[in-house]
Amino acid sequence: METISWQDFEKVELRAGTILEVIDYPEARKPAYKIRVDFGEYGIKWSSAQVTRHYSKEELIGRQIVGVINFPEKQIGKFMSQFLVTGFADENGDIVLTALERPVPNGSKLI
Repeated sequence: METISWQDFEKVELRAGTILEVIDYPEARKPAYKIRVDFGEYGIKWSSAQVTRHYSKEELIGRQIVGVINFPEKQIGKFMSQFLVTGFADENGDIVLTALERPVPNGSKLI
């Protein structure tokens, strides 16, 4: 594991956002959804999330998640991802979303 400085960590924009919309993404190589997330003053952004094993579309709506919003946009098939959804792999390699214990304002930075 490489050690980083506090200044390196401060460059990563890990922000809270609320999922507004979830749609199927059948073109993805692995099962995934397209999600639209409100990051407050940082805008509404789209990404894909390989979380179909643990979450239905309906239960994701309104949920607050943590995303990295300062990576360059990334082409994923025909879709342009605008942020990175964060999570952890479970024992089967399926993604469990990074979530917040209590609501915070959209756009809040992880500190």
